[in-house]
Amino acid sequence: MCGATHYTVMAIVLSILYYILLILYIYMVAVAISVVLLDNRNPVKQIAWIVCLILLPVVGLVFYVFFGRNYRENKFFSPKDFTNSPIRKKPDYDTELSKLKKSNIPYYFHKSAQLLIKSSNAPLYADTDFDILTSGEESFERIFEDIENAKEHIHIEFFIIEDDNIGNQLRRLLIRKAQERVKVRIIYDYLGAFRLSESYKQSLKNEGVFLHAFMPFGLKFGFSKINYRNHRKIIVIDGKIGYTGGINIADRYIKGNRLGKWRDTIVRMNGEAVHGLQNLFLTDWYFVDKRLITDDKYYPTPQTYRKNYTQIVNSGPDTDWESILQGLLTVFSNAKKHIYIHTPYFLPPESLMIAIQMAALSGVDVRLMLPMKSDTIIASAASSSYFLNILESGARIFLYQNNFLHSKAITVDDEVGIVGTANIDNRSFEHNYEVSAFIYDRQTATTMREAFENDLLSCKEIELASWINRKLFTRIKESLARLLSPLL
Repeated sequence: MCGATHYTVMAIVLSILYYILLILYIYMVAVAISVVLLDNRNPVKQIAWIVCLILLPVVGLVFYVFFGRNYRENKFFSPKDFTNSPIRKKPDYDTELSKLKKSNIPYYFHKSAQLLIKSSNAPLYADTDFDILTSGEESFERIFEDIENAKEHIHIEFFIIEDDNIGNQLRRLLIRKAQERVKVRIIYDYLGAFRLSESYKQSLKNEGVFLHAFMPFGLKFGFSKINYRNHRKIIVIDGKIGYTGGINIADRYIKGNRLGKWRDTIVRMNGEAVHGLQNLFLTDWYFVDKRLITDDKYYPTPQTYRKNYTQIVNSGPDTDWESILQGLLTVFSNAKKHIYIHTPYFLPPESLMIAIQMAALSGVDVRLMLPMKSDTIIASAASSSYFLNILESGARIFLYQNNFLHSKAITVDDEVGIVGTANIDNRSFEHNYEVSAFIYDRQTATTMREAFENDLLSCKEIELASWINRKLFTRIKESLARLLSPLL
């Protein structure tokens, strides 16, 4: 009898525990669904997350916590942290508007510049010198040469730093510069550089290099923000020379890997626009180090070069607007002649799809270049699901063969060149911390267009007729992959 009573009590306890957990889970799902609804985002996304939460017990809730939250309203930075600081200080709109009216920027791109002044607090930087670098060999040669000549400080921010030949060349050079009393600060993304060895990092710290991971997992940030990564690539040397673009610190840009040599684009700048990169780096430095750096020495008086203007545009999960996406939408909608796009991933939001289609339908020469082989099979399949609508509008699509195209570069009308870290996908526009330089300079835009045309020699064009006749299984696979595009 005692044994039976014992099992009865155990059954009752387990039953009570089961119902408590069930009620708790229903409560958490209900709260999550309420949060989804109150976010007031794209209804299609809201419905998708609600269905996921209801039909995938536990798994759906875990997915939502990690990938579904919208942190745009919950700022990681408090405005009071930047009181009386040049960092995140809003530019005077009337001053910038007056500068814009007097500029040599074509009138039909004035609205684009005006929008970015407001949405991204991106002032117009004048008279900067630009070099467009398109090979790994040339890029690292120039970067290492500029670091070698640094006198005061070196600021480096990358998504990925590999412990390989290129990574160790950089490590040895930075250690030597730190020993020469040059201030060296490094930010790396915790997830992007997850494989970076502790011995690599410790060797830098031991020699006086200041090194921080961006948003590491742990008690401070937990794991709920694992989906929000710092994808920026920034180098600032002595406040005078700056770099940004798609390249990471890795051998794959010189030696290649299973996909071949990685083809990327970065821009080296010298002049006033470097202050925009410096401002962004020091903002991120405050986030990882909690030290606000505002000394004038970090913003030296720049040299002036040919007449041009630049906006350093940043976006992230805690900015007020999806500024880079908005910038692309306005530039595309105002294009008159051509839009040439390099991107390794093409998972555009509907607004950008419409902008590309409208440009092509209105007679603009729209060309999209992607890699033939991708490092992400699902993302590649999802990208392909968009091609038919692009081709039907009259735009052209080219697949870069033999090597891997990782470039994030756009040139419009030989008037605007856009170089940065953002891919054409929801992850870059909504979840990642990104930066793009919007360069209003005919010489730079023309150089970028010529680089694009040179890449066409390594491409195969997709023809509409053959694309329509793809196998049914292939089309189904692409459509299923597209369902996962918000998570890619």
